[in-house]
Amino acid sequence: MIGGSLDVLSTGAVISNFPARGQGKMFLANAVEFATAQLWVREDQGIKSIADLKGKRIATTAGTTAHVFLDTALKANNMTGKDIELLNQRMPDAVTSFISGAVPAVALWVPFNITVRDKVPGAKKLVDASAYYPKAAIMSGWATTADFHSKSRDVLVRVVKAWSEGNEYLTGKTDEALEVLQKKQYPQVPLKDFKEQYGAQKTFPVAEWRKLYGDESVTKWLQQVTDFFASTGNIPNPIPASQYFDPSIFMDATKA
Repeated sequence: MIGGSLDVLSTGAVISNFPARGQGKMFLANAVEFATAQLWVREDQGIKSIADLKGKRIATTAGTTAHVFLDTALKANNMTGKDIELLNQRMPDAVTSFISGAVPAVALWVPFNITVRDKVPGAKKLVDASAYYPKAAIMSGWATTADFHSKSRDVLVRVVKAWSEGNEYLTGKTDEALEVLQKKQYPQVPLKDFKEQYGAQKTFPVAEWRKLYGDESVTKWLQQVTDFFASTGNIPNPIPASQYFDPSIFMDATKA
């Protein structure tokens, strides 16, 4: 999208990154990545608590949901990123490093937890992102270019209306919706695993989203993650979420 080949995209934690650089506008929250980010450790390497990770290598993908979650988990235990050695790898490689025993811990996102669980029977999930909700929450959402936002607002309203119909089906008839989606789009993923992956995120009916937009919970959650990216040096002089997030499109599209 930044390169100009897309007008709109849906993504995870970086929804709080590139718009804060002035490279787009967020207009729609998709879900809270409630427990999608997880910290797995190897007890056979002496790791039984987050405190045991001090001075140890932790594999993850920098700048992603998993990295943001890891930072939150460390801070909740009176540690920072300076207390550990971060091994920055693509997530498949980070998981491989953990499985091989090259690192004693990995901060990952689903569905990589299934691979870890299957390949390392003794692996232990220490914590997931749900432990820090709602004080800290990582959003996934939709963003558009500033140009498209200013010139094609009517199209974005239609996008939100279509999304809202699907969201109400997903939240209102979850089992039925997941079975249809898995069968038509993800037949290679066992239904049980597919439902587990869905359960790791927190979705809301439109009425609840309207409350979370209205009381600025969404804006606050976005800002927390933007603050993380700024603190790690990735965003100089970040634009605040109150400016890069436009809640009015969703509110207009979903009003009675």
